[in-house]
Amino acid sequence: MPAKDELAGRRYEKLVDHLESMMRTSLKPQYEGYYGHLVLGRDTLEEMGDLKDVRRAAREAGRRLGWKPATRLVRGRLFVIDEREVPEEIRQLAGDAAAEAIDRARREHR
Repeated sequence: MPAKDELAGRRYEKLVDHLESMMRTSLKPQYEGYYGHLVLGRDTLEEMGDLKDVRRAAREAGRRLGWKPATRLVRGRLFVIDEREVPEEIRQLAGDAAAEAIDRARREHR
């Protein structure tokens, strides 16, 4: 039985590593690690295994990145978000980027 536990442990660590890599990829360098998030669709979740294990692994992966991770399941999609308080200068930078994107979309729509 210990071999099975060891195998399950290795699978879990591999899942944590994979999720951490996906989360790291979603980060924008200019936000210095803040505003992290990951959205996993139904098909991806099914491929990864049991939902409770994926949620636990996602929270652990987030903690490795310094996040205050939270998971939410909405209509078959798993959202993993960083709930840390964002410093004002990063919040302002993100707000400016969002405003620019909205302005650009409006100009292109006309």
